[in-house]
Amino acid sequence: MFSNMLITFRETLEAALVISVMMAFLNRTGQQIYKRYVWWGVLAGIMASFGFAFLFNAYFGGFSGRGEEIFEGLMMFVAAALLTFMIFWMMRQKQIVSELEGRVAQEIEESHVFGLFLLALTAVLREGVETVIFLKAATLLTGGFHAWGAVMGIGGAVLVASIFFLEIKRVPIKRFFQITSLILILFAAGLVAHGIHELQEAGLLPIIVGHLYDMNWIINERGPLGEVLKSLFGYNGNPSLLEVAGYLGYLTFALISFLRINKPKPEHHDEKQGDNVKPLPIMREPLRQDS
Repeated sequence: MFSNMLITFRETLEAALVISVMMAFLNRTGQQIYKRYVWWGVLAGIMASFGFAFLFNAYFGGFSGRGEEIFEGLMMFVAAALLTFMIFWMMRQKQIVSELEGRVAQEIEESHVFGLFLLALTAVLREGVETVIFLKAATLLTGGFHAWGAVMGIGGAVLVASIFFLEIKRVPIKRFFQITSLILILFAAGLVAHGIHELQEAGLLPIIVGHLYDMNWIINERGPLGEVLKSLFGYNGNPSLLEVAGYLGYLTFALISFLRINKPKPEHHDEKQGDNVKPLPIMREPLRQDS
């Protein structure tokens, strides 16, 4: 449940913030007439996401025996790689608001209403496809899909994006993404370890040491706490040596990359160009400014 909620919250929030930026820009520039094209794009993106979910579940799966183990193992690796790329890509977007507003302004200036439609559709569909893949991996990891968790995550993301759009309160978007990114990194590490486990079961990876340790007598992975830890962090009470190595190896790489990206850059002066180089926030606040 917790992993489903976290995934849908993060992915829905990214899409909702893009739409919020577009709507706020149209409000600020008095171009409300174009809003309907954005909403049509959102609706089309949602429908396309459901279509992808149907096709994905219909044609990717249904394996049994060794084929199922191989599919699940590869699925875990694909989801972990995609999740890692998404986290680091988002954290590197320092001027996402200004760039998005520039694209909206260009589409309006050139009277490309279809461009606004595609911009909204792409934003929603991209996050929708990622959500389907991540939820599938989470379902394989925990052994079940928790619809209420997914619904709660979507509702929470829409609420945060609405507050951001209405400017009821300053929303620390950058902090939100940093915290959820750390949790998702731990989740991705669990996917890597579980992927190794499945490929070992299929005989594609060596066992070496079957059970490096056994913690089930302290926290049983099938108990209430163990289920939560497994859902969020891929907890395994008796992992193999290769699972532990994969988990720690991925975690070390991801956390070092995370710290490097978030490391504050010292302010300095370029004497030749006379420019002050400063780190830019992911989202500038406030979103709307009075003209």
